[in-house]
This record gives sequence, C-alpha cells and structure tokens, in this order.
Amino acid sequence: MSLKIKIMLLAILPMLLVATLITWLGSKGAVLLSEQEIAIFEDNLLDSKRRELRHYVEMAQAAVVHVREAAGEDEDLAKQEVKRILNDMTFGEDGYFFVYDEDGVNLVHPIQPELVGQDLIDMQDYSGDYVIRNLLRIAADGGGYHQYLWHNPRRDEVESKLGYVVEIKDWGWMYGTGLYLDDISAELRQIRGEVSMNIRQNFFNVSVIVSSVTLIIVLLGLAINLHEGRLADARLRSLAHRSIQFQVDERRRFSRELHDGINQLMVTVLYRIELAQRKLGQGEMKGLEDLNVGREVLNQAIQEVRRISHDLRPSILDDLGLERGLAALLEHFSERTNIRISKEVALPETRLPEDIEITLYRLIQEALTNVEKHADASDIALKLDHQGGKVRLDLKDNGCGFDPQANRHMLGIGLRNMRERVELLGGEYRLDAGEGEGTRIRVALPLKGPQVLG
Repeated sequence: MSLKIKIMLLAILPMLLVATLITWLGSKGAVLLSEQEIAIFEDNLLDSKRRELRHYVEMAQAAVVHVREAAGEDEDLAKQEVKRILNDMTFGEDGYFFVYDEDGVNLVHPIQPELVGQDLIDMQDYSGDYVIRNLLRIAADGGGYHQYLWHNPRRDEVESKLGYVVEIKDWGWMYGTGLYLDDISAELRQIRGEVSMNIRQNFFNVSVIVSSVTLIIVLLGLAINLHEGRLADARLRSLAHRSIQFQVDERRRFSRELHDGINQLMVTVLYRIELAQRKLGQGEMKGLEDLNVGREVLNQAIQEVRRISHDLRPSILDDLGLERGLAALLEHFSERTNIRISKEVALPETRLPEDIEITLYRLIQEALTNVEKHADASDIALKLDHQGGKVRLDLKDNGCGFDPQANRHMLGIGLRNMRERVELLGGEYRLDAGEGEGTRIRVALPLKGPQVLG
C-alpha cells in the first residue's frame, strides 16, 4: 500500500467514523425529540379532552340548577327530573352522563342500564384502580379529572377513559361524564409511525450524503495528489536547475577572479622579472627595483589566492570548527568596523554536517558584509542554537533597515544567494526589515537534508 493511499485512508476513515457517530447520535436525538414532541402533543390532546369534558359537565350543572329551582321544595321531584335529564343528555358516539350516590350505588347509566341500582364501590379495573371510590373522592374534593379503564360497548373492548365528576353535596350524589381515549391512542400510533419513517428516511439521506461526500473527497484527493505530484516534480526540477545555476555562477565568479585578479598579478610579475633580466643583463642596477616590485606583486597574488581559497572553503572550519570559526570571524569584523556584537551560540557537542557548517558560515559572513556596507548599524545580536532536529540562526542589527516590499526588485545578489543556500538544504528562511527598524534574518536548517557544495 502506497504512502498516498495510507494518508488518504487516515483522512477518510476518521471522517467516516465521525459521520457515522454524528448520524447515530442525530438519530437518537431525533427519537428523543420526537418522543418529547409526541408527549407534548398527547398532553395537548388530553387538555382538549379535559376542556371538552368540563364544558359538558358545566352544561349539566346549569341544567341541574334550573331543575332544582323549578322544583322548589319538592326534592324528590327534583331528583327524578335530574336523573331523567342526565340520562337523556348524550353527546357524540359514546358520550353520556353517570350518577352515583355516596355509597357507590349507580343511579344513572344510559349506556349500561344493567348497572343501575348496583353497588360498585368495590369495583376495580384491570389496573387495580378502585374506579368509583376514586371518582367519589375527587367529587368530594371539589371535582376533577380521573383516568381509568372502562368497557366500551361500541367496540366491546376495555379502553382507557378520562372522566370529570362533580358533587351535589346536599344530595350526596356524584355525577359526571367521560370520553374514551382510543382516538388519541390511534393518532399517537400514527404519529409515531410517521416519525419512525421520517427518521429512517433521514438516516438513508444522510448515508447517501456521507457516501457522496466521501466519493467526492476521494476524487478530490486523487486530483490534488496528481496536481501536487506535478508541482513537486516542477519544484524538484526548479531546485535542480537553481543548484546547477548556483554552481555555474560560483565557477564563473571564480574564473573571473582568477582572470581579473591573479592572472593580472602574475602577468605583472612576469613583466617585472623580464624587465629586471634585461636591465641586469645590460649592467643596470635599476633591475633590482623591478625585482622588488615583482616580489610585492607576487605577495599580492599569494594573498589573493588565499582569499579565493577561503571563499571556496574556509579552512578555519576544518581546523577549528564552526563555533570557533565564527568567533574569529566576529572578532575580526568587530575590530575592523567598531560594531558591537552580542552572541549566543549553543551547538551540539558533535560536529554539524559539513554542508550546514559551510552554509551557516557563509550566511553570517554575507549578513555581516551587508551590515557593514548598507546598514549603518552600531549593534548586532546573533543567536545560534539547535532544537527540534533543526539548527536555528537569528541575526538582527539596529541599522537603518529597508522596505523589502518596496525594494523587492532591488534586493541584492547576496540576499538571494542566502535564501537559495537555505532552500537547497530544505531549510526555512525569513527576512524581516523595515525602514528605521533594522534588519532581522532568521534561518532554520534541518540536521538531515539535501547536500550542496560550499
């Protein structure tokens, strides 16, 4: 399995796991939310039933009051008339009124007349609820609602029923009405079925979306990998070209210095020696002066050879190492320019790779040259350490600085060479500068990276 596929799997699998977890949690949340909404809906339906029952009972109460006022002192006549009215007062398909005395004896029941006259005080429904006792207690407490199980003659089934009862105190009667809740149960079952179907549909939709997104990510990943591969190849070609160009430029500079410097000095030495030979051959003592001049020019040529040799490969690095080599470089620079230098150097106990030592030395050397020529600085702070598998250089001066954005086209070859040296080693280069704010160069070089000639 290739590295790209492994990386893609590492990117996709966590996303799939997270999407699956979110979908599962979303489904659970949707179920809980739907149950809460169904419970609220059920409460609203029950409230509607309660208001409806109370309205019917209030109508019956008005009728009872009217009958008692019309009967006057004849209480037996009033009771008979109230029983007749409540027996005839029905509503809906199975709505009716019932009446019980304080002992639990049924007085009115139009739907189940066989119950009239029976003592039902100890009757229990299938849940163990003493229905008549509880209805009498609620009526005695001022009236209210009670939910219980009761036989529905229309369906010939025992169903849940909600009743509302009140009391005629001076008669010791409890009367009221009730509504079966089968329509509520059917409606709730229908709603639960619809909610379950919606949740399944949403889960299916989310699965399709996740699958589509995964497919898109895979295709995008392949396209990006292909594009990045092409970019990487282009960068590699560019880096190789820049590396070759860098070496060509170095050889061209070396050739120019040999031709314009050492070669001219050697020609001068040759000319002086030949002139001295002719004069000495003619017995002229002035030929000794030409030899002395040739000697001085030869000494200049020797110094120029040493300088070029030092530029190609500082021998001080081989002899003393980077830390002591930098110390000598900084001390010589400070003595020559009177610029104060504060340094913090903390390098590994073992020698750094050769290419890193040369690059750091050249960077600092080039930076010091730029400070001397352009910065007009009085102080330089240099910090060189290693951490996280990288060697870090931080060099800052308090000079006049410049605006890199405004002067991008004017950046010298030295600064470009510094950046290219760092990039050839796979490092990071950052230049911070501003007018009147000095210049700061920060470099981070990996301890393992591509090699470059010094």
